[in-house]
Amino acid sequence: MRFDTLQEWLDWQETLHPVSIELKLERVAAVADALRLRDHCPTTLTIAGTNGKGTVATVLSALLHAMGYRVGTYTSPHLLRYNERVAIDGQPVGDADLCAAFAAADAARGEHTLTYFEFGTLAALWLFQRENVDFQVLEVGLGGRLDAVNVWDPDVAVITSVDLDHEQWLGPDRESIGREKAGILRAGRPAVLGEEAPPDSVLEVARMRGAEVFRQGCDFALVPGQETLQWFWAGSPTRLDIRPDPSFGLEGARLANVATALAVVQVLGLSSKLNTAILEQGLLAAPAGRLQTIPGAPGWVLDVAHNAQSAGELARWLGAHPVPGPTVAIVAIMADKRRAPMWELLGAHIDGWVTTPIPSARALSAEALASELRTAGFGSVAVTDNPAAAMQLAPKQAGSEGRVLVFGSFLTVQAVLERWPSENGQAEASVA
Repeated sequence: MRFDTLQEWLDWQETLHPVSIELKLERVAAVADALRLRDHCPTTLTIAGTNGKGTVATVLSALLHAMGYRVGTYTSPHLLRYNERVAIDGQPVGDADLCAAFAAADAARGEHTLTYFEFGTLAALWLFQRENVDFQVLEVGLGGRLDAVNVWDPDVAVITSVDLDHEQWLGPDRESIGREKAGILRAGRPAVLGEEAPPDSVLEVARMRGAEVFRQGCDFALVPGQETLQWFWAGSPTRLDIRPDPSFGLEGARLANVATALAVVQVLGLSSKLNTAILEQGLLAAPAGRLQTIPGAPGWVLDVAHNAQSAGELARWLGAHPVPGPTVAIVAIMADKRRAPMWELLGAHIDGWVTTPIPSARALSAEALASELRTAGFGSVAVTDNPAAAMQLAPKQAGSEGRVLVFGSFLTVQAVLERWPSENGQAEASVA
């Protein structure tokens, strides 16, 4: 084995390939075939989309596992530990397992260099094959057509949403981006679309490939009622035997994402296995950092929103859940993001801003971000030298009746979560 520790493997992978992102399938396909990872695949569920991929993957995996199936789940990025990216039956795999998988991919790659994400994808699929999972749930990293997970043919393809993000890689508008994400669709295989109005390009690719389309709001919907949830499938309503519970957080985008996961269960022909206990396990499952709330005085809300679509959902949630005191945001964001629409959407819901640096060469500096926010008309903007300082300042500004909001990037939420016990004391977190 080339290295003994997981961190050594990860550090090396970041330097092996000449560029960190290169959207091509040939390298991954060659190594996957050398490892025979496309022979006798488990049922493959591939999830693409601008937002909501992680939630759909988490809920779907939880539902399938609660039904008694063995489920491998591959998601990205991680928040606290790399191991979060590869889970079997809801539990992250251990360092030793990942090291063994990386060693297998390294031995099989020959002269091929691989990116960090490509190594991780091969490692995840190698572990899923070794563990003989029944389902592998694969979250697309970037786009779809040329993403590493698209080397495997999905039995069901899911596109959660399409909006402007990663334009330098995927194209300048929703139609271009939708066409890239629709690259995961396969002829004669079901395609579950989580939007009521997806780009025309998605529907066009589906027609061209002969994929069987099931669309939110057209073929399926999940509507919460006073007594139970109402599930609509292809015009035939079925009452789901579960009472609404605030802890499920079934509203807005999360409601749509849960409906999308349930549609996959329906397409797989497994809806007859659903019961109250299974539904509860699925509905309570949620990835960290998605409207994650931590009670206290003030309370905290952590969300990885980093584009206009996710900022709009965050703004909707903040408006629907007011607090007596001010909302103070700790924010850091990448310089290549379209930020003005985010500030426009969120500005009315944020009373104070605290900018902080995060460890990425792509990040906008805390000073530049503060200047941009002031130029946009926000008066209460403070700059801190590090996340720890931001975590001390923001609660003081929010006061006991306010709340602290953390958003802008996975790295922003990560910076707070990894410091939480030492800076604020241990607290129970939930997902709204």
